[in-house]
Amino acid sequence: MDLALLYSGGKDSSLAALLVDRFYDVTLVTAHFGITDDWQHAEAAAESLSFPFETVELDRSTADAAAERMYEDGFPRNGIQMVHHHALETVAELSVDAIADGTRRDDRVPTVTRAQAQSIEDRYGVDYISPLSGFGRGAVDRLVEATFEVESGPSEVIPKADYEGELRALLADKYGADAVTDVFPEHEQTYVRGSIE
Repeated sequence: MDLALLYSGGKDSSLAALLVDRFYDVTLVTAHFGITDDWQHAEAAAESLSFPFETVELDRSTADAAAERMYEDGFPRNGIQMVHHHALETVAELSVDAIADGTRRDDRVPTVTRAQAQSIEDRYGVDYISPLSGFGRGAVDRLVEATFEVESGPSEVIPKADYEGELRALLADKYGADAVTDVFPEHEQTYVRGSIE
């Protein structure tokens, strides 16, 4: 069975890929808007883990709407949610049996409710899998430490191909550089460099 997993090159989506690999033919898929070429970081991470890799381009109007929402809200949650659901639906349109992501049990954003998951499954005829939904951050961190070589640091420094980098660039372009620091709190990102041998 074919599964497309939304992939950022970070620890959560990399761990999710390993967890479903026993049961599915996994392809790591990075969804992007074409604003930056950050997706290349995810491609390198996928290659280091020996997974097939693809990209899908998302509708630019979703990025514009998300950036506007984040700017108006003063925080990223609702904009990130909007983009994540659009990405899941875009990946669900691929010819696959299942889709997955790296959302964890205690994630604040993005999240996928049971109703949203069932809606995607019903509308697109795919299974939605959330391999990390039973794992808290501590459990994920311990598994990652035992499994991957990881680089971590401030989100504006670490290369990663999630929506945040493109949305940061769009916010800066539309509203100025201060908008990025006003909207996004400082937090640490991770980038997977490979498996521990």
